[in-house]
Amino acid sequence: MLQKIPNYIKYIFSNFILLIVFNFIFRILFYSFFAELETATSTEIQKAFWLGLRFDIKLASIVLFPLALLVLIFNRRFFSNSFYKKFATFYLILAYIILTIFYLIDFGYYDYLSIRLDAASLRFLEDLKISTQVLFESYPVFKGLLGFLILGFVIYKLSRFLYVKFKNHQINRSKKVKTVYFIVTFLLLSFSIYNSFSHYPLRWSEAFFSKNSKVNQFALNPVLYFFDSFKFRSEGVNMAEFKKYYPVIAEHLGLPKDSVSFERKVVFEDSLKTKPNVVFVMLESVGVKPLSYYGNPINSSPKIDSLIPKSLNFSNFFVHKSGTAASVFASVTGLPDIDDVNTASRNPMIIDQRILFDQFEGYEKLYFLGGSANWANIRGIFQANIKGLKIFEEGSYETENRADVWGIDDYELFKESDKELQKLHQQNKPFVAYIQTASNHIPFTVPDQKESFTPLAETDISDDLLEKSGFKSVAQLNAMRYIDFNIGRFLERAKTAGYYENTVFVFFGDHNTMMNRNHQYTNEHDLNINLQHALFFVHAPKFVESKEITKNAKLIDLFPTVMSLIKMDYTNYTLGSNLLDSSSTRKPSSFVYLKMNGEPTVGLLQDSLYYSKTNISKTKGLYNLNAENLIDLKAEYPKKALEMDSLLNAYYHATKYLYFNNKKLEK
Repeated sequence: MLQKIPNYIKYIFSNFILLIVFNFIFRILFYSFFAELETATSTEIQKAFWLGLRFDIKLASIVLFPLALLVLIFNRRFFSNSFYKKFATFYLILAYIILTIFYLIDFGYYDYLSIRLDAASLRFLEDLKISTQVLFESYPVFKGLLGFLILGFVIYKLSRFLYVKFKNHQINRSKKVKTVYFIVTFLLLSFSIYNSFSHYPLRWSEAFFSKNSKVNQFALNPVLYFFDSFKFRSEGVNMAEFKKYYPVIAEHLGLPKDSVSFERKVVFEDSLKTKPNVVFVMLESVGVKPLSYYGNPINSSPKIDSLIPKSLNFSNFFVHKSGTAASVFASVTGLPDIDDVNTASRNPMIIDQRILFDQFEGYEKLYFLGGSANWANIRGIFQANIKGLKIFEEGSYETENRADVWGIDDYELFKESDKELQKLHQQNKPFVAYIQTASNHIPFTVPDQKESFTPLAETDISDDLLEKSGFKSVAQLNAMRYIDFNIGRFLERAKTAGYYENTVFVFFGDHNTMMNRNHQYTNEHDLNINLQHALFFVHAPKFVESKEITKNAKLIDLFPTVMSLIKMDYTNYTLGSNLLDSSSTRKPSSFVYLKMNGEPTVGLLQDSLYYSKTNISKTKGLYNLNAENLIDLKAEYPKKALEMDSLLNAYYHATKYLYFNNKKLEK
């Protein structure tokens, strides 16, 4: 039977099978080194493998289709012209290299965020220089380039081998037979793309069949998912929906209901006689899970552990989105970042906002970071909105020993920041500063020795303890230990310099670090909100009573809370609220924005309840985070689900509205 099949058809399907095998090899590699399916059932894994194979077949058919059409059109003549040989070889080499690049980037992206490659990854191209440096500092790029050369050579040889093999013994067929083979091959490849016997083709959403997000992520093909996710890009404000839900957000925030206004004036009759300094310290990748204070079995954070009991601590603090640029934007503007592909900071149409940072009258305003403020257009966020701000970045410091792609490390950053703050203290000038750390971020660059800090060796931590802690590596643990050490040293310098007592230190994480599933916060992990649960505490013994607040808090509440704490009059135009307002009757809530079931999702946390809704398919769920097992409760508590759904929609559409309607007034 095979003898009768024309060689050009055999050539097409030989390449088709090789492409499927190639895709599946990367699936096996992902399964072996990244998938982390230890908690998945064998049934789930088998189904994920089967779905994954179907996606891989679909991708192989899409890749091969242009070449297959060329072969089908020219059939025997395809093997009689050297141009087609060269074209086929070039096409296949290019196809295999592009696929490999996608897969390798997907490996790194998933290792960082536990999400398969999607269109949101394009935001890294906005800062190509930084992204390239991270790549070179975190991965063996030159070995990889050598690998690409070897891969190209292997594909070159294989392509020429197949061409020569099927070039010989060509048999002339009638037009009728050729037509039949054309139609059958075309239909087979088309069906491989459609890949379903139902009315609907194989879609990315079918991969999300399990409650275990890692199983679903494994089933996806990152190349297909990358292009599918383009449909998730953000849209402008929907005025009809905003007007529908404005009464809900108005009720929640105490806004006027008869007209649209987010302005709330806050005036204190008993304002402080002196102006305390305020220092916001954004702690890169510091959530609650890696901290020993919150039950991590490794002693990862002794300095933070000692500070929290002496501080005002918010144990249920959630950032809106798991990205540094997103959290910088939200903390400064008071608006959540709900952009799907890039970050809100990269949208020039929405960075001009009326913010609270700008209202520190009589204060010196400073922003410190170890690298460049051009990263993610962060310079625009600060300079466009904060009058008189001084930015300290690479090139601004007296001593600059660049540690990695992120510039000087946190030790040097805190040391240089202290010099500037000390100068202002000596001049009796109050200051408000925003310090953005970075060392607790891949490539996790820590020094071999820095004063009393020494990194742990691989042999210092047992594999069993590392697994129980959830840390992915000793390098990740060392980065956490290093930022903890630097927090302690920074406060020691502040005491020595003399400004410690008159300063309110605000420490918050921009998001949690990516960790393996362990005994801590398992429901948050399974619902994919573990990255949003971050650290937030205010340390100022002179001004703040030591206390733990367990009610829900969110990143946009940062500035209203701190300004109220120091009794500074302000006008709030944002969605943030004072977390210390005892007169408020609203239900404390945390608003999050993430990916669930492969698509953008909004979520709301109230006490132990978490309500989520996907933006495209409108899949909803209500869960108890304290329950032993995650069960969707929306049918059991429809009233509560509806109430949380309304507030969730109100936050979402109010954010979209304020993006474009919270501009600073021209003077």
